[in-house]
Amino acid sequence: MVSNEENILIIEDSPTLALTYREYLKPLDIPCQIAETGQEALDKISAKVPTVILLDLKLPDMDGIDILKQLQADKTPSRVIVITAHGSVTVAVEAMRNGASDFLLKPFTAERLTTTVNNVLEISRLSNLVKQYSGGPAKKFDRFIGSSPVMQAVYRMIEDSAPSKASVFIMGPSGTGKELCAEAIHHLSPRKGKRFVALNCAAIPENLIESEIFGHVKGAFTGATTDRDGAAVAADGGTLFLDEICEMPLDLQTKLLRFIQTGQVVPVGSNKPINVDVRFVCATNRIPAEEVAEGRFREDLYYRLHVVPIHMPSLAHRGHDILEIARHFLNIFSAEEGKNFKDFSAEAGERLLAHSWPGNVRELGNVIQSIVVLNDSDELTEEMLKPLLGSIPVRRKSPSTENLHEATAEIEGSNRAAATPYAANNGIEPLAVVEKRAIERAIALSGGRVRKAAKALEVNPSTLYRKITSWQAEP
Repeated sequence: MVSNEENILIIEDSPTLALTYREYLKPLDIPCQIAETGQEALDKISAKVPTVILLDLKLPDMDGIDILKQLQADKTPSRVIVITAHGSVTVAVEAMRNGASDFLLKPFTAERLTTTVNNVLEISRLSNLVKQYSGGPAKKFDRFIGSSPVMQAVYRMIEDSAPSKASVFIMGPSGTGKELCAEAIHHLSPRKGKRFVALNCAAIPENLIESEIFGHVKGAFTGATTDRDGAAVAADGGTLFLDEICEMPLDLQTKLLRFIQTGQVVPVGSNKPINVDVRFVCATNRIPAEEVAEGRFREDLYYRLHVVPIHMPSLAHRGHDILEIARHFLNIFSAEEGKNFKDFSAEAGERLLAHSWPGNVRELGNVIQSIVVLNDSDELTEEMLKPLLGSIPVRRKSPSTENLHEATAEIEGSNRAAATPYAANNGIEPLAVVEKRAIERAIALSGGRVRKAAKALEVNPSTLYRKITSWQAEP
């Protein structure tokens, strides 16, 4: 599982100073631990690697430089700020040579400490982003594969929303992994010990869907020979996932709304309500706001369910995740079919990246499975892909370190173009533009954590989630 939690370790033998530094750092809203000896510090680093370490060079059991050397030898990714009352150019140079990121001389102000720590945190965040773009080792999150920036944003929203009881509305094209997203929310929630029940509203006949959700009693309709619990009762204490929720008939939407409001279900053919406690997660490949506008989806139900929106990106927007997912499928299907495939050629990799993947991950899986069934080799080649993917289109660029500067220049150009209309209006921007920029800046300064940004802005996290979703839907 990918973890984005930042934390700070203060290594200081003076309890008074250690507590003072912790108070100084409170405005950052980042967990801080304290270690009074070198050995205690190494034990805590071994148990949980800190994002930032504040290191006093004079400790009762060892020298701070020895700790720096140990961190370097272990390749610990923490960034170290050395603090000492025995400052000199020689000590500073030695600390930097041994991996320190910055140097502070006692005494220092709270503002100086928080500024230094903030700068080091920002460097750490940017370093992680560069690793994502440079095609580092594949990362997994629950059952997801891939570490592209768009998926990192999805992972963070899953982590933020999972502990809550709030309803989650997952949107995205077919084949993007909406059910995997729902399962990840359940697995990371306090309800993980109970059942996750999935129901596809588009796959069940309209005359049976009410019975499937709420259950029925014996004799309620032809074929109802016994009492039967529905999905709602089966998911009691756990999570109820309603896939393709926009396909639900309007009359049943009314009953679902009552269920959400009262926490009670009434089986078909019964008058006796049953108390049920479920967490609702819904999904659709449509745009729910459009369904409401067209009268196909109840507005009051929409607002009940659309509390935390999560948008699943199409596969074409996930860059080198395509190759990691393709390797995963290649290994699985090769083992199932008893074939010898180990990897694909560089040309095949380029061909996979160039395809638009309208069917998303599901289409990619079908392509790889078809090739494995019809061929046997150590390597999947571009020639094997041609019959399935057709002629080679103009190759689209994938995120890499080589085109980061070009992408940055394009973004800056877009920003300048976007600012032009306001110049004629004495530089006054619409309120919506100012609000969007303030929210995006707050999220960036919070390391991408929406809940933290919402706390700093003094608004509800669901407000920011709704704003983000509305911006994603803009042309």
